[in-house]
Amino acid sequence: MRLVMKFGGTSLEDGEKIKNAAKIVKSYLDGNEVIVVCSAMAGVTDKLFSLVDKASKGRVRDVEILLKEISEKHLIALSEGIEDNAVRDEVRRMSEELIEELKRAVTSILYLREATPRSRDYVVSFGERLSTRIMWGALTDIGVNCKYLDGGDAGIVTDSNFGEACPLMEITKLEVKRRVGSLIDKGVTPVITGYIAVNEEGVITTLGRGGSDYTATILGQCLEADEVWLWSDVDGLMTADPKIVKNSHVLSTISFNEAIEMAIFGAKGLHPRALEPAMKADIKVRIKNTFNPSAPGTLVISKPEKSGAVVKAVLLVKDVAMLSIRGASMVGKPGTVAKILETLAKEKINVMMISQSVSESSVSLVIKRNALSRALSKIETALLGSGLVEDIESEDDVSVVAVVGEGMKGTPGVASKVFGAVAKRGINIRMIAQGSSELNISFVVKEEDGPEAVRAIHEEYGL
Repeated sequence: MRLVMKFGGTSLEDGEKIKNAAKIVKSYLDGNEVIVVCSAMAGVTDKLFSLVDKASKGRVRDVEILLKEISEKHLIALSEGIEDNAVRDEVRRMSEELIEELKRAVTSILYLREATPRSRDYVVSFGERLSTRIMWGALTDIGVNCKYLDGGDAGIVTDSNFGEACPLMEITKLEVKRRVGSLIDKGVTPVITGYIAVNEEGVITTLGRGGSDYTATILGQCLEADEVWLWSDVDGLMTADPKIVKNSHVLSTISFNEAIEMAIFGAKGLHPRALEPAMKADIKVRIKNTFNPSAPGTLVISKPEKSGAVVKAVLLVKDVAMLSIRGASMVGKPGTVAKILETLAKEKINVMMISQSVSESSVSLVIKRNALSRALSKIETALLGSGLVEDIESEDDVSVVAVVGEGMKGTPGVASKVFGAVAKRGINIRMIAQGSSELNISFVVKEEDGPEAVRAIHEEYGL
């Protein structure tokens, strides 16, 4: 089999965990071709973003502290994860060169007190570049014939939308097959940075949050892999958060559509954008646990199993807020909702859910809680004085419950059963949204009622 294995940040958190990941790769090399993709070590990408922020504000001391923390984390990890002195010394030399390069980049931001999207991508790319070097060292240390490649070296070419770049797949397919495919043919295991790529001018770009998963599935599509394995710290996708529902369990198989819905609602171990290349190429994606590698994990496939299960999972989305915008003048007035959404879009505030009554007199929106004050301020400025809107109400003590399952399509009474189960627990529903795909029913409840609503539905459907 040809496998693409991506290791997440928690799987590469320190030297011992990197060594464990390397052993997992080696254990599958007998009879298989493996392409390794690495995320940054846990917490490093956040530190690099913070580094850019502090540098652009001229906070020299904070920058020095962060640089020291990042440097020490990687130097300790390579010392713990690589036993052979010669290999360890080589990886240390490479890592120190990268850290010096990072310092120069940050110093230029510090002097200019300005960070462009291009320079930000360049700085945050060091997380994957450092962790992948150490992973290469750990694999070399245990006798694996492997080669380190940046995303650009591997042939992943994107547009110049820094921070959220999109791969140019025609060029990427040709380049990946030529560069990575030739290594595999020679029996060499490629060890590739996740998250980062280059544009057509060779400038470093990043694929956005969850970009390492995306790198893995892009490579899977280009190299016609049999499966893409996403190694994380969970046994797979679960029917509910085990902290909320004690008898929740791992889903053995789900469809791509179900996985995308679950990923959008924050299911751990998955990013919705990452599934696109695998869907197009019909490549199976498996979510596995590096700390429990014998567990089968969750297999994501094109066609769902005929299990008879109507609902597959119940998810709870926290840290959200709800905005309700009302006004009699909104009725029959074209463009009102567009104006609201445009106002939020200009502030880069994403709308997670939207619901409008057929009377057109009110619109309800769900956004991230940390964006509420900005959203309120901008909507009040843009609409309250226009005569369209009479009242804007906000609630920051709410949660979203999402019910997901392919079996919900065309099954009568799903909504009735869901809301009936919630009503039996005395929980009031504040807002409802369901797409025409019928894959998902989402509704808003008070934050304190969220866990109980999840338990009620999980129990009702016997998950």
